[in-house]
Amino acid sequence: MMKTTLYQKIAETLSDQIQSGTIKTGEKMPSLRDLKREYGVSMNTVIQAYLELESQGLIISRPKSGYFVNYKPNRLSVPSTSNPEGIEEPECVESLIAKVYTSLNDTRITRFSLGVPENELLPIAKLNKELVNATRNLKGGGTEYENIQGNQKLRRDIARFTYTWNGNLQEEDIITTAGAMNALSFALMALTKKGDTIAVESPVYFGILQLAKSLGLHVIELPTNPITGVELEALKKVIPKIKTCILISNFNNPLGSCMPETHKKEVVSMLAKYGIPLIEDDLYGDVYFGSNRPKPCKAFDKEGLVLWIGSVSKTLAPGYRVGWIAPGKFKEKIIHQKLIHTVSSTTITQEAIANFLEKGRYENYLRKLRKTLHSNSLHYARAIAEYFPEKTKISNPQGGFMLWVELEEKINTVELYEKAIRQNISIAPGRMSTLQNQFNNCMRLSYGQRWSEHIEDKLKQLGRIAKRMS
Repeated sequence: MMKTTLYQKIAETLSDQIQSGTIKTGEKMPSLRDLKREYGVSMNTVIQAYLELESQGLIISRPKSGYFVNYKPNRLSVPSTSNPEGIEEPECVESLIAKVYTSLNDTRITRFSLGVPENELLPIAKLNKELVNATRNLKGGGTEYENIQGNQKLRRDIARFTYTWNGNLQEEDIITTAGAMNALSFALMALTKKGDTIAVESPVYFGILQLAKSLGLHVIELPTNPITGVELEALKKVIPKIKTCILISNFNNPLGSCMPETHKKEVVSMLAKYGIPLIEDDLYGDVYFGSNRPKPCKAFDKEGLVLWIGSVSKTLAPGYRVGWIAPGKFKEKIIHQKLIHTVSSTTITQEAIANFLEKGRYENYLRKLRKTLHSNSLHYARAIAEYFPEKTKISNPQGGFMLWVELEEKINTVELYEKAIRQNISIAPGRMSTLQNQFNNCMRLSYGQRWSEHIEDKLKQLGRIAKRMS
């Protein structure tokens, strides 16, 4: 454990020096012996640090010559803050989403459109073992209904994890659900009625838009910065009009933005002043690239007005459909919705996930996943800078799975999708993430697939198509 901490610290220090330009691209890195002497550590620790940097694509090894800096700074700008102000056109979104996701299980297609880690990154064998254990240990082999609030062991484990961000929740504060979207559905049905207005970020995950429209809600899309998230002044202006607000505060899908703590505190305070609930989708909070998990808005909730939602669907087991919600003062309303719509959560998968979390495997697995995804994000950004049209802009997420790519205005990403899918490449056009006529030249790309020559070739191919369109 001590060596792991040391090599990671050394790797982080060298990574900062490389990315800041202190050690320039093409320069030779210090020798292993020099680094060993400088940091006063073992040779094995130094080698591990260099292997870490190599896995991130920051350095390369040249036989008999040593290690050299391979980092290529991202020369592309970050997209501007969004400015939604148009008329809703939801029908266009519905048909586009259906088109993009018809090929969901086609193994011939490289799916940059799918925001989950690929199977090869998941601990499938260990999860299978826990499923078997669950059927052996549960009463009736897992055939009986689960407690209405959900598996007690799972709720206890989730509550324990909240202490890392000062959530200090108890198992009784949490209700399990069939994934995060199920929790969002319960929250919206409990807090709103047909004709009410809600506020969301823009762009926003298309599933939230579909859900809101299916419930007959009006949606106000708020200007959102790709680094700091929703614009506070814009939110303040619409507060008198809204019934509730939905935010993905940590590593927003699709932008990748992460709200600073000061902004989170202000949002919670601002909404509490008017008694307006905040539905917080914290699905990506555990997939951070820095040293600490960012706090969700729930950490600053004193009135019980924040309904905090999480899930393992984007990190561990998408098909298990295990999620949860800590609904604060709205607990009884959420339990009522769950009773009406599902009665009980799935017994066996909840038990399997609870066992996985309880044995400490989840955090060990997450450390590896974060490392892989961070490395992926750097590789993808470098490839986009190299192969895409010159005026391309991309987000710079510090966690999550998503890159938001903005192309020249004349490139329509729905047309780009049509051309790319013929080459077995799937993207998520930006138009999917809004009800308005905007983001037509944007797209979301997922870096949840391991970096490989195949992935680089497909990004190069996608870049060529975009260049022809420009």
